[in-house]
Amino acid sequence: MNEKLVTIVMIEDDEGHARLIEKNIRRAGVNNPITSFTNGTDAVNYLFGEGKDSIAQGKALLILLDLNLPDMSGTEILRRVKESPGLRCTPVVVLTTTDDKAEIQRCYDLGANVYITKPVNYDNFANAIRQLGLFFAVIQVPAA
Repeated sequence: MNEKLVTIVMIEDDEGHARLIEKNIRRAGVNNPITSFTNGTDAVNYLFGEGKDSIAQGKALLILLDLNLPDMSGTEILRRVKESPGLRCTPVVVLTTTDDKAEIQRCYDLGANVYITKPVNYDNFANAIRQLGLFFAVIQVPAA
């Protein structure tokens, strides 16, 4: 599949983090389209749509997911994505400040592909995002 066709879905409520993530993904040479959401409700509506039809249906996606959202838990979104026949093969990268070992294990048990803890230090965070951009450049996303 052509990398350019993979849409990165970023679900991140902190606008500063979202800008930093996108900036460093671009710096890493990843030019895929990024569809951003600041809350879980809008992201779920995009991913699953009203009823069975999804706006995202038929698109190759990679999901960047914060766990601490204002309206729902990122783990609930992760669970729904991995239980959905149309989305279960979609790679999900959890990118969050939560470093609790039980929460990390829960995300992997639910099907997360990668779990990255956001450092509070912005230089370290920017470096982690650059590394994530390199990951995006080599990952194989299955066809939708």
